[in-house]
Amino acid sequence: MSGNTLGTLFCVTNFGESHGPAIGCVIDGCPPGLDLCEADIQVDLDRRRPGTSKYVTQRKEPDAVEILSGVYQGQTTGTPIALLIRNTDQRSHDYGDIAQTFRPGHADYSYWQKYGIRDPRGGGRSSARLTAPTVAAAAVAKKWLLQTYGTRFAACLTQLGELPLAFEGWQHVPNNPFFAPLADVSALEDYLSALRKSGDSCGARLRVVAQQVPVGLGQPLYDKLDADIARVMMGLNAVKGVEIGAGFASVSQRGSTHGDALTPDGFVGNNAGGVLGGISTGQDLEVALAIKPTPSILIPRPSIDLSGQPSEIITKGRHDPCVGLRAAPIAEALLALVLMDHALRQRAQCGDVRVPTPDIAALSRR
Repeated sequence: MSGNTLGTLFCVTNFGESHGPAIGCVIDGCPPGLDLCEADIQVDLDRRRPGTSKYVTQRKEPDAVEILSGVYQGQTTGTPIALLIRNTDQRSHDYGDIAQTFRPGHADYSYWQKYGIRDPRGGGRSSARLTAPTVAAAAVAKKWLLQTYGTRFAACLTQLGELPLAFEGWQHVPNNPFFAPLADVSALEDYLSALRKSGDSCGARLRVVAQQVPVGLGQPLYDKLDADIARVMMGLNAVKGVEIGAGFASVSQRGSTHGDALTPDGFVGNNAGGVLGGISTGQDLEVALAIKPTPSILIPRPSIDLSGQPSEIITKGRHDPCVGLRAAPIAEALLALVLMDHALRQRAQCGDVRVPTPDIAALSRR
């Protein structure tokens, strides 16, 4: 395996480069009979695509998806689904000055050391542009999970740089360019405007939630649901930390507080984040992500060139002052892909298991 395929039964292979002719993916293992068309996928791609506000990269990509195979008369056939997204707004000349130099905080140096060659145009294969096929594939998974289990996904910004955000409600998230759960985002606008003028960047913290999750997803010991979630989330560009449930706050909690008590009416809390022993409890899956500052900035920084000589670099081009601003739909997508794969694995192994005890997670939701 070369690290470009995700999943065991629902397998997604991602291909392409940031400034190549196209990017895309092949989905293998999607159940047949699912109603599917480009419009089902385009909704999530439009949420992720660049150029949607002045606070993100101004690269203008329509991200129009094409279904090349695996769908006949509007339904999935059970055969591989090929999805293609053409690149239409590359500006490769923006990267001519860095072809011989390593950008601090980027994958330039590590790619060069590993492969002996690198594509400097927009980061090539290491670009966050490659998250678009991930979002496209997850739109298929989301539709199947919603129809089969009623599972829904949501993500929002909970901190922008030094600014923590209060949670006012999910209804606000679609109404602003920050995926912020706030009615008034003027403070975020002022913060980012000043940041952009300074030529610098900042990080972000995101919350990702899956609701109406079926019980029993996950495999002991090394394919635990939370372990797979953490692994896949860490594969998202710029993510430097993942928390499940209470996460690092668990350090300061007592066992009498952290352990989610069970009652005839359901769970008392959800410090576990919807996973116990690596297996889903049916409660909401709660995940938090820490995203580093964008390394492409206009402030001069020291580096070295390909011969090891000192140099100074300024990263020009169209870059997000905070890459976390467009990460919400991508984080939802990754969570959906993990759940889709585990749902199919659970159905294959334990689909006929019947447990007489009550579903207390369902009771908790009443």
